[in-house]
Amino acid sequence: MSRFSTVSKVHTGYDPDEVDDFFEFAREVYEGRRSEEFGGADIQAVSFELIRGGYDTHEVDAALDRLETAFSVRVRSNFVASNGPQAWMEKIADDAKSLYPRLNRPTCEKFAPAGRGEAGYDMDEVDALCDRLVDYFDRQVPLSASEVRGATFRRRRGKDAYAEGPVDAYLARAVEVLLGVE
Repeated sequence: MSRFSTVSKVHTGYDPDEVDDFFEFAREVYEGRRSEEFGGADIQAVSFELIRGGYDTHEVDAALDRLETAFSVRVRSNFVASNGPQAWMEKIADDAKSLYPRLNRPTCEKFAPAGRGEAGYDMDEVDALCDRLVDYFDRQVPLSASEVRGATFRRRRGKDAYAEGPVDAYLARAVEVLLGVE
């Protein structure tokens, strides 16, 4: 029985074998049947080949979000059990502080620009999400990890684009902080 719906043969979806293997591995780690280091960063970094008739990408992506949350909750529970809730909040506060230097940079200078002729993320849209992070941290304006995780940006080229790698890595750290307090 499939874990996810498949798309029609004229559309592309994630390779079912790759997805099934990944989720089985994650289950084994979560249940303690494997001892490999594995967590939110690994879940965020996973990618699957697109094939005709594959798994519905939206369903798989939603399951990946839930899996990341489950691992985050377990990390928090283990940490709190060993160190106490105050130590956890101090850790999350330190992690949040590590995000601030970039948030304080001027508009359109928060991340490295995309290389000449290379596609990247629209600077204005990325900066708008960074402004929402500032509002969350400084003014307690609600923002969830799923909102940051689900953010999409238009593609731009040249001077109007941020390089994707640094933005993705930064937002992954922001998601970890947000999950730590949700």
